[in-house]
Amino acid sequence: MLHYAWQLYGRWCRWSSPFIHLLTLTVLTFGMLAPLICHRLLYSYFYLRRWHLNPMSQEFLRQNQEEGQAALHYFEKLQIPNISKASDSETFRPLLLVTIITVQRRNEFHYVLQVASRFHHLLQQCGTNCQSHRVLVCNVEPDPSRHQDFKLLSSFFPIVSRDRTGDDPDPRVNHFEKEKQDYIFCLEQSLLAYNPEYVLLVEDDAVPEEEIFPVLQHLFLARFSKPYLRDALYFKLYHPERLQQYVNPEPMRILEWLGLGMFLGPVLNYMYSWAAGRQSLNWPIILFFAAYSMALSELVGRHYLLELRRLAPALYNVVPVTECCTPAMLFSAPSARRALGYLKGLQCRQGFAKDIALYSLLRAKGENAYVVEPNLVRHVGMYSSVRLNDNPKLL
Repeated sequence: MLHYAWQLYGRWCRWSSPFIHLLTLTVLTFGMLAPLICHRLLYSYFYLRRWHLNPMSQEFLRQNQEEGQAALHYFEKLQIPNISKASDSETFRPLLLVTIITVQRRNEFHYVLQVASRFHHLLQQCGTNCQSHRVLVCNVEPDPSRHQDFKLLSSFFPIVSRDRTGDDPDPRVNHFEKEKQDYIFCLEQSLLAYNPEYVLLVEDDAVPEEEIFPVLQHLFLARFSKPYLRDALYFKLYHPERLQQYVNPEPMRILEWLGLGMFLGPVLNYMYSWAAGRQSLNWPIILFFAAYSMALSELVGRHYLLELRRLAPALYNVVPVTECCTPAMLFSAPSARRALGYLKGLQCRQGFAKDIALYSLLRAKGENAYVVEPNLVRHVGMYSSVRLNDNPKLL
């Protein structure tokens, strides 16, 4: 049956004109197959938001609550290590210090426990390759005693707190400036406590991906041998998936998009020519397939193409940074000190939060920064500690 169908397809290809073939392919792809296959893909243009967004958001919250409970049980069952945290910080300089910035959030999700348990598990799994890595938990809750999850973590990780229990609130300090000051505090304490070569500053709702440590190891050993990367002000390990499309202000993505079309155009033209029994090289058809593949990749979602890079650490992309968001930021020790000096001279406010402040420094100070693609953390915190939202959605 399949052989007979293929013979019919081959005859149709030989008897019909290329215009009919390509028109039929376009209609089938964009009018039927892609909408049918991709209507549940959250970051696709074909996503049916009205149908799927509310149930998917509720399912995400339910699953995330279960993951929070699992993280709580993880630490409750874990044997408390018998180590001297003070002596460890005095005698050992880690290659990488992972600092988790945490504040009291909704208890039922246990965001910081999710992040900490994942890092703890991945470090154990990593073994000897991660012996030079450490984790520090930085509590920026104004009253540290209110943070119950932090108390639990203090038995397993080195900790530091920004205690402002008796301080009178400064009316000039808004939520965004406070967030920046907390960020500065945790970055400073990371350098003072361990003097690491690199600091990975992670917010308490950024759960690391499985391959985070192999990718970081590849960056340290291979990519950072290039001076322009080694001297960068920071590396972002997360950018919102909804902002990763090709049609965006970042020019590097346009070049990547054109490159995809230049590669797939000839490949698809060859496959078509072979199926239709026609001349193998035809520039109008090559241009059609280049435009076809570019349109399909944009509409389906660049995010899903980026996921293919997870096959190996060497495939990860390092490109000039984009503006938004700081769930996971990697600093070298010298760049961390420069960033601290810069941030102390800036005042954050609504519309100028710490992520935009950091990005604004690049042009003002002549610095460079980069983002690693695909993301090395998952942002799970639908309930923000800064922006109140009682009915959060995935988009």
